[in-house]
Amino acid sequence: MTEKLLRYFRTRQKEAETEKLYDTQCPFCSMQCKMQLIEQSTVTRKKYQTVGKDNPTSEGRLCIKGLNAHQHAVHTDRIKHPLRKINGEFQPISWDEAYALISEKFAAIQTKHGKNALSVYGSATITNEEAYLLGKFARVGLETKYIDYNGRLCMSAAASAAAQTFGVDRGFTNTISEIPHTRCIVLAGTNIAECQPTIMPYFERAKENGAFIIAIDPRETSTTKMADLHLKVKPGMDSALANGLLKVIVDENLIDESFIEERVNGFDEVKEHIATLDLNEIAEQTGVPVEQIIKAGTVFGREDSGMIFTARGVEQQTDGSISVRNFLNILLATGKIGKKNSGFGAVTGQGNGQGAREHGQKADQLPGYRSIENEEHRQYISDVWGINEKDLPRKGVSAFETIQKIDEGEIKGMFLMCSNPVVSNPSAEFVKKALEKLDFFVAVDMFISETARLADLILPATSYLETPGTMTNVEGRVTLREASFPVQGEAKHDWQIICELAAALGKEKYFSFSSPEEIFNELRVASKGGKADYSGITYDRIREKEGILWPCPDEDHPGTERLFEKEFSHADGKANMIVVPNKPEIPKDTPTVDFPLYLTTGRVMAHYLTGVQTRKSSTLAAHDFESYMEIHPATAEKYHIQDNTLVKIESARGHIVVRSKVSDTIRKDTVFVPFHWADSQNVNRLVSKKLDPTCKMPGFKVSAVKLSPVAN
Repeated sequence: MTEKLLRYFRTRQKEAETEKLYDTQCPFCSMQCKMQLIEQSTVTRKKYQTVGKDNPTSEGRLCIKGLNAHQHAVHTDRIKHPLRKINGEFQPISWDEAYALISEKFAAIQTKHGKNALSVYGSATITNEEAYLLGKFARVGLETKYIDYNGRLCMSAAASAAAQTFGVDRGFTNTISEIPHTRCIVLAGTNIAECQPTIMPYFERAKENGAFIIAIDPRETSTTKMADLHLKVKPGMDSALANGLLKVIVDENLIDESFIEERVNGFDEVKEHIATLDLNEIAEQTGVPVEQIIKAGTVFGREDSGMIFTARGVEQQTDGSISVRNFLNILLATGKIGKKNSGFGAVTGQGNGQGAREHGQKADQLPGYRSIENEEHRQYISDVWGINEKDLPRKGVSAFETIQKIDEGEIKGMFLMCSNPVVSNPSAEFVKKALEKLDFFVAVDMFISETARLADLILPATSYLETPGTMTNVEGRVTLREASFPVQGEAKHDWQIICELAAALGKEKYFSFSSPEEIFNELRVASKGGKADYSGITYDRIREKEGILWPCPDEDHPGTERLFEKEFSHADGKANMIVVPNKPEIPKDTPTVDFPLYLTTGRVMAHYLTGVQTRKSSTLAAHDFESYMEIHPATAEKYHIQDNTLVKIESARGHIVVRSKVSDTIRKDTVFVPFHWADSQNVNRLVSKKLDPTCKMPGFKVSAVKLSPVAN
C-alpha cells in the first residue's frame, strides 16, 4: 500500500463518525411534539438532525420550527456564565458572586421599601416543576405578592372564560383524537396551519370525513383556505359575530332544550337579550354578510356534533374574555359539550401555556388552580409548604400591571425568568422605560434578549435539550420531556437557580430539591384535591402511558379524556351562560380621520413569540428574516404604497418601519404585522395600554393606525 493511501485511511479512521441520540420534545408551541436529536461527531466537526417520535398528540410529525430547534440550543451566542453589568458592559462573574449580589440588593430593597417592592415575572415555556417552584419562590423565598407571567398575554382570556363558564379551564375539553369525527368545526381567530402545523392533519381528516369547517378571521390564511365558509370579520367584532350566530340558533330553534334545562344557568336572560338584536345591524357591525351568518349558525346548530376552537385572534382583545364566553354560549345552547366529538378547544400558544398557569405563577392563583384569596385553599398550600398561612401573601396584579407599578415606583426590583416583556407587552417603549427605573433587575435567560440587555445581572439558563421535566400540552396531557444533552458552559437549570438562590436568601429548607422529579412529587401533593389535580400522575406512569390527561386524582385513575360528561365544575354542577353586549365595556381603537386603518397582529410559521430563540436559528431566520406589513392592493394604492417597499406605520402610541407585502387576502380596512421582531420592527410599540377588565389581557389584535411610504 502506498504512503498516500495509508495517509488517506488514517485520516478516514480519525474522522469516523460517532453518533449519539437525545430524546426530547419541541420547545415551541403547545403541541409539544416528541422528537429526537441525532448528533454525529467527527474529530473536526459535529452535525445535528432532528426527527419526530411517535406519540398520542402529534403522531411523530414535526414542523419547520421543531426540525430546526436545536440550532438555537447550540448557538455560539448562548450565555454560559453569569454576567454582571459594570459601567454599561456585561462582565462574567461566578455563581457565588451572583447569588451574593442578589441577596445583598434584594435585602436592601425590601428593608427600605417593604416585601412587595420585589416582583417576579415568569414564563409559559418553562416546565411544570419550574413554574410551580417559581410561584413558591415568590411567595416563600421573597415573600412578595407580585408574581405574574407572560402567559397573561396569551391564554388568560380563554382561561378566565372557561373557568367562569364551566368552573375549570383545561385547554381542550376532549382529546385531540375526537376532532376527525365531529360534524362541524368553528375556528375562531386561529391560524393553526402556521401556528400549530402538526395539529392540521386532525382537521384535514375531519374535512375528509364530511365535517363542515367555519373559519373566522379578518385575513385569508392557510387555515381559512381549508374552511367551507370563511367569515371575514372586522378586527375586534368577534363577540358581536358570536351574538349573530347565537341569534340564528335560537330563532331557528336549534337549541338543545333538555341539555339547557338540566345543565345550564342563564339561558333565559341570554335568550331575551338575543331577541333584541338585529342581524342586519350585526352584519354591518362585523362586516360579515347576513347570509353567511345565517349559514354558519344554521349548520352548527343542526349538526349532531360540533367543536369550537378559539385562539389569540379572539382572545387578545380588551373584551377577549367575554368574547370567548359568547362562543361558549353557542356550545351550551346547542348542547355540544361534555359529549363525544363535541367540545371546546383553546388553542394554546406557548409550549407550557396550560401547565404554567395551573400551579402558581398567576397573581391570584395557587397550585392546582386554587385561589390565593380562598382561606381553605391558602391553609392547604401553607401546610404543604410548611409556612404559617398569615405569612402567605395575598393576590398581586397582572403582568402588564406589574410594569405599571414599576413605572409608578411601587416595585423596585425584579426577578425575571425566560421572558422578553420589552418586546411582548403593549406600548413596548413604555415597558422599556419602566424597567430602566428598577433599582436592581435580574434576568434568567439563554441569550441577551432585548429585555435582558436592561438587566443588572443575567443568569445563564439551560435549553430544552438540557432540562428535563413535565409539560402540559394543548389537550391537558401531562408529558415528560427527557433531556440529557450536555449542559453548555456554566449554565444551570431554572429549578437549580431558584433552589440555590433561595438557599442564598436563607430559605434553603423550603427548596431542598435535587431533581425535577422531587419537585413534581411535591407539586402532586400541592395539587391534590384542586381542580387541576395531578396527584395520581407519576414520572413512571407518564413514561408508560406517553402522557396522562388531568385531572388524575389517584395512581389507579387513567386520566380524564373528556371533561363535563356528567356535570360541570361549579358547585351546582351546571355551566353558566352570560349576556354579552355587541359593544365592549372598554372602547377599542376604531379608525378615525387621523388613524384610518385597523392593525392586527399574529404569527408566521418559522418564528415563535418574540423571536429570541428562532431568530438565532439560521434556517428559520432565513425563512423570514424581517417583519412585514400585509396590505390589500386597493388600500396600498390609496396610500401610495408599492409592494416590497418600506412603510412607516403609526398609532397614537408610536411608530415602526416594516416592508410592505401587497395581498388581496386581507380586508381593505385592515393591515397585518407579525410580532416576532424587536426594536424598530416591534409592532407592540403601537398597541395601547388598555386591558380586558376580567383577565387583564391587552388588546393586541385591534389598533388604529396610519401609513406613509418611507422615502428612498
